[in-house]
Amino acid sequence: MKKLLMVVAAVLMLTACQQQERTDDFVRVENGHFMRNGKPYYYVGTNFWYGAILGSEGQGGDRERLCHELDEMKRIGIDNLRILVGSDGQRGVKTKVEPTLQEAPGVYNDTILAGLDYLLQEMGRRDMVAVLYLNNSWEWSGGYGFYLEHAGAGRQPRPDEFGYPAFMAAMSKYATNERAHELFYDYVRFIIGRTNRYTGVAYKDDPAIMSWQIGNEPRAFSKDALPAFEKWLAEASALIRQLDPNHLISIGSEGSWGCENDYDCYERICADKNIDYCNIHLWPYNWGWAKPDSLVEHLPRACENTKDYIDRHLAICDKLDKPLVMEEFGYPRDGFRFTLDTPTSGRDGYYRYVFSLVADNAEQGGRFAGCNFWGWGGYALPRHEQWQVGDDYTNDPAQEAQGLNSVFVTDSTTLAVVREQVERMSRIK
Repeated sequence: MKKLLMVVAAVLMLTACQQQERTDDFVRVENGHFMRNGKPYYYVGTNFWYGAILGSEGQGGDRERLCHELDEMKRIGIDNLRILVGSDGQRGVKTKVEPTLQEAPGVYNDTILAGLDYLLQEMGRRDMVAVLYLNNSWEWSGGYGFYLEHAGAGRQPRPDEFGYPAFMAAMSKYATNERAHELFYDYVRFIIGRTNRYTGVAYKDDPAIMSWQIGNEPRAFSKDALPAFEKWLAEASALIRQLDPNHLISIGSEGSWGCENDYDCYERICADKNIDYCNIHLWPYNWGWAKPDSLVEHLPRACENTKDYIDRHLAICDKLDKPLVMEEFGYPRDGFRFTLDTPTSGRDGYYRYVFSLVADNAEQGGRFAGCNFWGWGGYALPRHEQWQVGDDYTNDPAQEAQGLNSVFVTDSTTLAVVREQVERMSRIK
């Protein structure tokens, strides 16, 4: 009996150790900082929204290119990729990503699901992690507009047809449309409840996923909608936590810019018990801090405004004791031209400045833990300024000029700045 008890105790101890080892594979937040494999985790990442499409074997799929891109990013030291789970709605809509994953509520394109499975398998093999966003307030992947239409709100305006003011006014109705929310929650249940067909690992148990993100730049789109907006985010994060206790949860917020410039709203949504870390985005050109005809000349002003924006959000993160990630930032090529041979001196200067703010804070024990530049164009060769079916995917979505913000493998000066930051972040303990 004594020998049997010793055997049972040994088995239980081994199981506990294996469980602890498996648990440590996940990115965690401890004392306001990211931890991975028992060590502090500071990172330089990028946006790679089209990764699941490349991983498919259907329209747009190119697994050879996908693996080539992952190998190159890993070689540079980029190990954190922010990725769209899938777009929504019918194909053939100008300025929208295709092929779509969710063609109608509950109707899924299995080739894109296979692409996501394959992508996660290949990222896991390379010890890379994914931030997967589930919704989008903008038109380029469906998101809000898709759910509103299927909730009975009628055809929603698109910015290329009616302009952004009309689009944003329509999207402000999402915050209060509970039927649209329920359709989204059904999608969340389906995705998070999946098991990877290639690895046999349930998504909720896959350490290749760092975080589930509620959406890409979720917004209320009006001050009146802010209370309902906050309620929806709280419901969504609670559902994700219920479905998956292993992974981090984030919002995908731009910061106060995505909260109708209400910093109190930003603090409240980040303070939610189910939100593990905070996000901000920064777009100097889009926000009017740098003009297309003087991008290099306006770089000092862009940097000054960037520091102020980051500092105000870092103060909130310090108060909440949560890490901050700047998971989107970009700067156009010089002269606001899009061809791959256009210099990137303005972009390189902006990247260098942003990276220095991240690393300086992290080295001082602050909560600025990571950044994902927008975004990885890699080996793509854009054929048209407006994306067309059959063109290579860059990180510029279909509604934007191809080459506007993407970083390609030929952008040697920009990638040198990225490598410098990777090396500096890797030394932070």
